[in-house]
Amino acid sequence: MGNKILLAIFFIAALTIIPQKAYSQEKASASSADIKTFQSVTESSDYRVKILKKYLLKQHSPLAKNAQDFIYYADEYNLDWRLVAAIAGVESTFGKSIPPSSYNGWGWGVYGDNVIRFSSWKEGIQTVSAGLRQRYMDKWGGQNIYQIGSMYASSPVWASHVLYYLNDIQKFALNDPKDSLSLTL
Repeated sequence: MGNKILLAIFFIAALTIIPQKAYSQEKASASSADIKTFQSVTESSDYRVKILKKYLLKQHSPLAKNAQDFIYYADEYNLDWRLVAAIAGVESTFGKSIPPSSYNGWGWGVYGDNVIRFSSWKEGIQTVSAGLRQRYMDKWGGQNIYQIGSMYASSPVWASHVLYYLNDIQKFALNDPKDSLSLTL
C-alpha cells in the first residue's frame, strides 16, 4: 500500500511542480485494503487503459484502440504508463500525422528520407517502449524526460512538449474520478 500512496503523491506532485521528471513506475500490491490485482492488462480491469483510451478518443487518435498495448508494454518495460502515448502526441499528434503506411507515430528512426515502418500500432508501441527502456534508459543512462529528450530528439523543447502531454493525460485522469483506482472490500 505504501507504493500506491507514493504513486498518488507522485501524480499530485507531477501536476504542481515544474520542471518535472518522468521516471519509470513499478507495480505494487497492497496489504491493508484489498486492491484489485491485475493479472493481465485489459480495459475492464485496469483503470489506466480506460483513462488512456478515453483520452486518445478525445484526441481523435487512431491509437485509441491500442490503449491496452500502451499499458501492457509500459508495465513490461517498467515505464511511466503515459510516456509512449505522450511522445506520440508530440511526434505525430497521437498518430494522426505519420509517414505513409508506417504506423510510426513516434518519429522512431525517421530522419530525412529514412523511415522505420512498423507492421501495426502494437509493434510500434512495443518497439518504442523496449527502445526507451533498453537504449535510452539502461544503456545510455537517461533518468528523466529531459535526459532522454537530449538523445531522442534534436529539438531543445521536445522534453517540455512531452511533459505537457504527460501532465495533460494526468489532468484528464483526475477529472474523471469514476475511472480512478478501484477498491474492493
